[in-house]
Amino acid sequence: MSLLHSGIGYSRKLVDVAIGKRDYKPLPKDRRFNDSTWSNSWIHRGMLQSYLALVESLDEWVDASGLDGDDARRARFILKIVGDSMSPTNVLPGNPAAVKRLVDTGGKSATDGIRNFVDDLRFNNGMPAQVDKSNFELGRNLATTSGSIVFRNELLELLQYAPATGKVYRRPLLFIPPQINKFYVYDLSPEKSFFKFCVDEGIQTFTVSWRNPGPENADWGIDRYIQALKEAVEVIEEITRSKTVNVCATCSGGITGSILAAHYKALDQDVINSMTLPVCVLTQENSDNDLSLFVNDTAIEAARANSRRHGVLRGQELAKVFNWMRPNDLIWNYVVNNYLLGNRPPAFDVLYWNNDTTNLPAQLHSDFLDIVGQSALAKPGELSVCDTDIDLQQVDCDKFLIGGLTDHLTPWQACYQTTQLTGGESQFLLVGSGHIQSLVTAPGNPKAKYFLNDHTPASPQEWLDSATEHPGAWWPHWGDWIRARSGAQKNAPAKTGTVVNPPLCDAPGTYVLEAAS
Repeated sequence: MSLLHSGIGYSRKLVDVAIGKRDYKPLPKDRRFNDSTWSNSWIHRGMLQSYLALVESLDEWVDASGLDGDDARRARFILKIVGDSMSPTNVLPGNPAAVKRLVDTGGKSATDGIRNFVDDLRFNNGMPAQVDKSNFELGRNLATTSGSIVFRNELLELLQYAPATGKVYRRPLLFIPPQINKFYVYDLSPEKSFFKFCVDEGIQTFTVSWRNPGPENADWGIDRYIQALKEAVEVIEEITRSKTVNVCATCSGGITGSILAAHYKALDQDVINSMTLPVCVLTQENSDNDLSLFVNDTAIEAARANSRRHGVLRGQELAKVFNWMRPNDLIWNYVVNNYLLGNRPPAFDVLYWNNDTTNLPAQLHSDFLDIVGQSALAKPGELSVCDTDIDLQQVDCDKFLIGGLTDHLTPWQACYQTTQLTGGESQFLLVGSGHIQSLVTAPGNPKAKYFLNDHTPASPQEWLDSATEHPGAWWPHWGDWIRARSGAQKNAPAKTGTVVNPPLCDAPGTYVLEAAS
């Protein structure tokens, strides 16, 4: 269908609306049009009908274009972004709430909005700010769980959290966060701190805090990161006197942690006793996420060239990509709040963490592009790291895999594929929320729920069809699982570190304070 025919079809829809033959309704969950003005004012009703007719016409154009498969999905993804950007609510005359605010404040909302816009141009890379950062400070009201830095190398700091119980389990737990985010998503407020939960369970808890690399660190690749992790594991073994560790590795940290486990197995060293992999995709084969639509040789080489040119993949650039995957929630929502209504962005701890961006070294970015683009982890021996061939089928320790039902970055179906990719026993748990909320939904949240199934068939949908829904947060269920794999109990140490590896400074350390350049 040509654009001319599409335009004619759209015009016909508008005529049908005008004569009452069509009546478009926004989706029930579309909060943009909740204001009663959209139904009470004939002007705004006309705007709404015209906009919804346009959105329908864009969708029909894809249907009639002859595109199929991934080409059709790519077209729908891009046209949805276009359609969202054309919503009347994104401009002052088309936003009833903003017009009312303008009148009620005597124009002050407009001047405040202009001030916010200028601030974002100067200080937020031209994007609408998602959070009021002035309300937060690491170590004061974020990342407050008591502990110490007990080891530091060029790439990471190792935090040991102080025990909160008289007895602790002998086998420690090491968290490996993604290199594209900072570790304290697991240590927000005390009520939402997964680290505090672990410590209160008597688990000896450690976490990696990655250094925020600059262009001078462009040559840091996956081999350097694995070597740095091995140094941290040796320190944990010395401090706890345990020859094995449990690992919890999230998102891209899960890729790194899985490679570490396979590397140890290739060396015939059973160092990793169990693995927990929240919202982690190890292969893009059969993946159904929007990002995978744009993973091809041309896109990979362009991305690789960009990070090599700058020495790093800048955290702000990556954040923009993720934001445009959900523009209504992560961009236009803040355009309306900050500029049209003249409000300050909210003070929300998760959003503060999400905007505390980190860079990726060019070499690690390149390595990840190869791992993802070639689905290297799905092919035994395809990837070599630290002079060992990586074979996930040899990683036969117990695994606890976690996906998010509404996760748009690491779709749960792709997370589930790890049950078929690795050796050993795997338990899969599906949280009834999105990418970040899957991690931070603590016990006590009345909306929390998760799904379990004792079996792991090849098909994710088959798993879900026979899964059982459970109310509440998943942390206690996982707590039972990890304690069963943490060995016997012993008296808790009186302090963090040892004579060999003494505390260097208090948590949350120094690397986490480094801003992305």
